[in-house]
Amino acid sequence: MSHKYALINREEGNYPIVSMCRWSKVSRSGYYSWRDRPQSATSMRREELTALIKAEFEASDGTYGYRRITARLGRRGVVAHHDTVRSIMRERGLVAAQPRRRTRTTTPAADLKEWPDLVERDFTATAPGTKWVGDITYIRTWVGFVYLATVLDCATKKVVGYAMADHMRTELVCQAIDMAVRNCPPVTGTTIFHSDRGSQYTCQKFAEHLGAYGIRLSVGRTGVCWDNAWAESFNATLKNERVHRMVYPTRGKAMNDIASWIELVYNHTRLHSSLGYRTPNEVERELLDHKKAA
Repeated sequence: MSHKYALINREEGNYPIVSMCRWSKVSRSGYYSWRDRPQSATSMRREELTALIKAEFEASDGTYGYRRITARLGRRGVVAHHDTVRSIMRERGLVAAQPRRRTRTTTPAADLKEWPDLVERDFTATAPGTKWVGDITYIRTWVGFVYLATVLDCATKKVVGYAMADHMRTELVCQAIDMAVRNCPPVTGTTIFHSDRGSQYTCQKFAEHLGAYGIRLSVGRTGVCWDNAWAESFNATLKNERVHRMVYPTRGKAMNDIASWIELVYNHTRLHSSLGYRTPNEVERELLDHKKAA
């Protein structure tokens, strides 16, 4: 009943109260009694929580669901059950951006038996710089595609290397590796870089590039996306939370926007469920501090 009273209260002044009570099948005396009753502590708490939830949702650019909103509130010292947050978001029509159907762009190379799968779908690591995964995806602009190659660290879930260009030749993935080496030094003879069997990753030039850094090459099976699931997941997140919400007139605009999103949002502020709703930068600092202390 209270939701009917709340609706009438919101529309008071736009329509006659008598008519609204009749349409809603409630009594005028009941409505006036509800309206003039002092607001309960529970109601006031829900209103305050609603305002906080809306602010966090808008701060995430409409990309956070109820679990991440709950985590964000907790980081601010606001205790709220995720069911309550979900209920309020549903009432307010706060729906997180939904992913679109993925389009596969990888051009598989011949199934080269000499490149083993050293990861076997275990996308975890205990220290930064020991296990990386990577992939290539595309971004549409008004003047053609931009291709993005990424390197992600399995311990911190951080994008430690990336490169963008108007092509997806082997130089692109080599540039991403170069950036990863600068940002997150590998362990010679130990660090693994894992990818799918795209031709850029299985050619001799790329193998030699990794070899110069002492990085071991690992590849998944042909046509099995789960073998590189985490890199695929990053691409889906990028498209869903940023690219599909933008229009890029030029390649330069796309490159600048994506670089900013990676550095300032994905690595720095976005909460990752696999990290206990912490950011990659936070986890990286914790692991490096622990290493220094040891």
